Amino acid sequence: MKGRERIQGVFSAKTLSYIGTGTTKRRTENTTYWYAEELENGVLEVQAINEQYLPSGPRVAVEIEAFLNKYRPEPEMFSEKVIPGMHKLEQSIILGERHRRNRELYSAEHEFEKAISLDEVNVRANFGLGLTYLDRGDISMADDIFRRLVCIEASYEQQHKHLFNEFGISLRKHGMHEQALEYYHKAEKLVEEDENLCLNIARVHYEMGRLDDCIAYLKKALCLNEKLEEACIFLDFLHGKGFVEACTIENLLSQKCTT
Repeated sequence: MKGRERIQGVFSAKTLSYIGTGTTKRRTENTTYWYAEELENGVLEVQAINEQYLPSGPRVAVEIEAFLNKYRPEPEMFSEKVIPGMHKLEQSIILGERHRRNRELYSAEHEFEKAISLDEVNVRANFGLGLTYLDRGDISMADDIFRRLVCIEASYEQQHKHLFNEFGISLRKHGMHEQALEYYHKAEKLVEEDENLCLNIARVHYEMGRLDDCIAYLKKALCLNEKLEEACIFLDFLHGKGFVEACTIENLLSQKCTT
């Protein structure tokens, strides 16, 4: 397999199932379609193809040889339906993000909703729509999007980190503290320890009046990165407000992570 092109395309497999019993039993054949893409590190990831002929949902790593033995390529579907669909989806998301940057919020909403109609679990489109609602002050609609995003594990992947951070911060700034905490705590379970995530959790706890929890997460952030400037500034702020003593700051900075 050395020197070959990396795998990218649509593949299908047929499965048999039986309906009924006895003399009424009949066989049905189902076809499933998958988008497969081989990464630079040699890992083959696959995604289901949805009704709009788009890769959608979680990406799963599979063993290349086993996959190629079971699934057959569908080059016409890939070139005639999937590639144009992926391009259309990407263009809607790009336009939505551009409109949002320009504060053209209703146009942004239109483009993100168009993208979601093609792939309802697309992370960028859902983040974009949620942020648009928050920008517009539409808390109820933003909460609906939050409920969807918190269930999409791909929201917390490294490639979406900047969107995840922006969305969590916007939830906090719009007073949606419980939602922000739920979101951040879900991330704690799915991502590697992250000092900025701990700092964001500390800020939410502070704004909710939970000083002990706030300080605990600041300590965790500093254990992960003792030079995290924002955490040090936050501790100085808490000291200035009389919530922590100067010696406590020194102790927190000198303590190593014990969790």
